[in-house]
Amino acid sequence: MNFGKNDLLVLIREGRAMTFRQQLLLTVQLSIPAMVAQLSSIVMQYIDAAMVGSLGANASASIGLVSTTTWLFSGLCSAASTGFAVQVAHCIGGGKFHEARAVLRQSLVLVLLFSLLLAGVGMGISGALPRWLGGAEIINHEASVYFLIYAAFLPMMQLCFLAGGMLRCSGNMRVPSLLNVLMCLLDVVFNYFLIFPSRQISLFGLDVFMPGAGWGVAGAAVGTGLAELVVAGLMLWYLATRSKELGLVHEKGRFRPTSVVLRKAVHIGGPMGIEHAVICGAQILTTVIVAPLGVFAIAANSFAITAESLCYMPGYGIADAATTLVGQSMGAGRKELTRRFARITVGMGMAVMGIMGVIMYVAAPLIIGTMTPDAEVLELGVQALRIEAFAEPMFAAAIVAYGVFVGAGNTVIPCLMNFFSIWAVRLTLAAWLAPTMGLNGVWLAMCIELCFRGLIFLIRLERGKWMKIN
Repeated sequence: MNFGKNDLLVLIREGRAMTFRQQLLLTVQLSIPAMVAQLSSIVMQYIDAAMVGSLGANASASIGLVSTTTWLFSGLCSAASTGFAVQVAHCIGGGKFHEARAVLRQSLVLVLLFSLLLAGVGMGISGALPRWLGGAEIINHEASVYFLIYAAFLPMMQLCFLAGGMLRCSGNMRVPSLLNVLMCLLDVVFNYFLIFPSRQISLFGLDVFMPGAGWGVAGAAVGTGLAELVVAGLMLWYLATRSKELGLVHEKGRFRPTSVVLRKAVHIGGPMGIEHAVICGAQILTTVIVAPLGVFAIAANSFAITAESLCYMPGYGIADAATTLVGQSMGAGRKELTRRFARITVGMGMAVMGIMGVIMYVAAPLIIGTMTPDAEVLELGVQALRIEAFAEPMFAAAIVAYGVFVGAGNTVIPCLMNFFSIWAVRLTLAAWLAPTMGLNGVWLAMCIELCFRGLIFLIRLERGKWMKIN
């Protein structure tokens, strides 16, 4: 008998037996669209980097300087959304659709208020941020402008995260994936007209006038923000009107937040937010370590980080599937099935990212070369990517296992594990190696730390204590 994705999810909710083949099939069916969504997000960053990179090393460095801080803010938005999305996964797994929609209503109010507060903070610090990070005067102004615009669009990013997370936790991976692809395409179009000035281009042998705003780095930020605005609107429309499990038009309800839902969201998302703040603080400190190495090192570091994300993208896609599968299995009270899905998803993630690591090592010159024409930046970026390629399987173990723990609502200990690994291992090694090895030392420290982190996550996964929700 052939089973579709929805049929297999029903087996989880109804407590019916599932064969290994069915478990594997469901994991693949959920993982592929999630990987497409992750790919489109990473490609959007890649496109931004490539388009801005064509403006020169200074423009690239201005974005690279504040990139870790943008990750901090986006990570806080993601954590806020996850705190509610995991509750929805548990409700749906237990067949409590009315409660799932109640959580959704409350989450819309709470995350929007949170993102507005975060946007205000970001816009307020944008002027001083590049100086705090140790940036050179030649790049500080553009870095400030980029971060100011980025912060202003944070509410749109937050709503994208929330709506996409809710749909994924209900088992709908396809719509968020397609809309993320659309966001990527819109980003290209908006960037094309906003980054570059008006110019003559050759099209099929004809000279054609192409209008452009010529905003440079600022144009990249505005283009991405506008793409998020369009997709946030479409995502929310689908969630409210078309989702079978979560459509708000199916019933009336109150949007006023309750202490029970907020408390659960803080219990799940709070540690994630704190952890992300601490980790991004470490990444910001890494930027401070890299900054004295010069503009070329800053630009190469930024490009290498963007390029590596193409490699670990499948891991985060599989982690999204793991969160959904584990969340619904836990909601249905099926702990043995939960354990099996955890092992399947982590094993799949390690295999896929191991293959991607080989590809990244071989294709490093091509990948970095599409983002910058500068020979020195290219050489440094290639060296960094090839060092990192060896860590990808263990990085996958950490990424997917973390998604498993999130789905179980167990986030405190994994957050502490991430904190210890990055601060005690990565930063210590980076500070020690950078003065003698330069940028290569920073990336060698990262490689060693990721292998260590993957190992401790695998140990915790096998012990199984994470299945006890605190």
